[in-house]
Amino acid sequence: MILGLTRGWSLTGYTIAAIIILPLFALLLQAAMPDEEVFSHLYDTVLPTYIYNSLMLMLLVGFGSLIIAIPAAWFVARCDFPGRKQFQWLLLLPLAMPAYIVAYVYTDLFDYAGVVQRTLRSVFEWQTPQDYYFPEVRSLGGAAIMLSLVLFPYVYLLARTAFMEQSSSLLHASRIMGCSPWKSFWRLALPMARPALAVGVALVAMETAADFATVSYFAVPTLTTAVYDTWLGYGSLAAAAKLSTIMLLVIFVMVGVERFARRKQKLFQRQSDFNEADRYLLTGWKKFAATGYCSLLLWFAFIWPFAILCQYAFDYFEQSWSAEFFEYSLNSLYIAALVSFICVALSLLLMFIRRISPRSMDSLPSRLSSTGYAIPGTVLAIGVLSPLTLLDFSINDLYQYFGAQGPGLLFTGSVFALVFAFCVRFMAITIGSIENSYKRISPSLDMASITMGQNPKQLLWRVHLPLLKKGIFAGALLVFIESMKELPAALLLRPIGFENLATYVFQYVSDEQLELGALSAIVIVLVGLIPLIYLNRSLEQKS
Repeated sequence: MILGLTRGWSLTGYTIAAIIILPLFALLLQAAMPDEEVFSHLYDTVLPTYIYNSLMLMLLVGFGSLIIAIPAAWFVARCDFPGRKQFQWLLLLPLAMPAYIVAYVYTDLFDYAGVVQRTLRSVFEWQTPQDYYFPEVRSLGGAAIMLSLVLFPYVYLLARTAFMEQSSSLLHASRIMGCSPWKSFWRLALPMARPALAVGVALVAMETAADFATVSYFAVPTLTTAVYDTWLGYGSLAAAAKLSTIMLLVIFVMVGVERFARRKQKLFQRQSDFNEADRYLLTGWKKFAATGYCSLLLWFAFIWPFAILCQYAFDYFEQSWSAEFFEYSLNSLYIAALVSFICVALSLLLMFIRRISPRSMDSLPSRLSSTGYAIPGTVLAIGVLSPLTLLDFSINDLYQYFGAQGPGLLFTGSVFALVFAFCVRFMAITIGSIENSYKRISPSLDMASITMGQNPKQLLWRVHLPLLKKGIFAGALLVFIESMKELPAALLLRPIGFENLATYVFQYVSDEQLELGALSAIVIVLVGLIPLIYLNRSLEQKS
């Protein structure tokens, strides 16, 4: 710690935090604005349906992700079967696939006019929908399945890590006491992994609440679509802000209830003594079952949808390979790179202040700046638009006061609003990554540097920065990919005439013409594979 840290550093940290959390306060202020007519109409008619669908979707996706991920995580972490090393990282691939693309592919296959139902009608000579029953794809349950297929890797990754970090001696002791492998898993391993599972489900719940494209495509009315429709359909920003606060309340309540439920639970265990010899060797039908389960999961969650995308791109390559494709690709790369740079720079500054400050209050700015990730894109768009619109009007009024022509919509009419929203939403990623790297740097290095006459700037540039390169790179990479994929905020905040790959693909999905946007969708998926490959290498080094 550096006792001579000037208050200017602290002021800088709090200024950054104030800017980052400004959209949240603006949202609450906008929600307090009077708009009784629109909101009362929603309250009396469709609001209960919005809330019910949102809660049910979060619960179903959370439960579905658990059911899918836990067996796969246990197989990969604690069992030995054919393909285990490959499935260790292959099961992360669905994270690179946007959920609305998976939804389109399966709808195209299983809808009434799709290949599956047409084949069934041809084989069994059914004539009308009344002749047979087939589950409705475009439904709440269908949306839950699509989101579960894409989001389960969050739970899988954390569960896998938790299972591998458990002490093998405890599992051996349970076996000596007469427990079968199944009982050891159910009574010991699974309860010890509960904190990691809870974090994974919380992440899945937040991602589900933030999803707009899938539920919009499936015509499932949720709070996310309600915010979008109220804002653009009814033209009421205040009513949309009220719905947004309800959505945030739902997210915080669900996370808070889970934490309250395990408030008295304490878990202590020795550091992992796990080695390869401790894996359960699966033989006979069990090894085929483990390999088959992981294979089917990977097939339905990634390989099949991606293969169909490749087929679409091949069949419609001439129409897809256009000037718009290159323009929107460059737009996506530009925005993602700019957001990554800003998030890394601000996060590095906040974490440096937290590292060297002797005052506990200086750790608050980094914590406040991490709250944006829990805010869905549609909600964040309202919080960003309100203060920026006010700032634009103020600047133009000031120009007019002095008799000059104002610059117009300087902030809300440019990509500034989009970049600002992305930074607010994704700064938690770079803060977490840099914080994790800082934990590996001994405080004695700071003390030695101060003894040698280094000031705070020199300490950051010469000592910390070279040691933080891996954490900075990982955080920047993750923010880059998230910025490429983010859709709701881009749809609402993009300037007129501006498109990126995410909005471009979604327009084709909405028009039932993904075939023409398949090439752009493949680019999004392939770029999304980069951090997964990097993450896999990190996992292999730790294993």
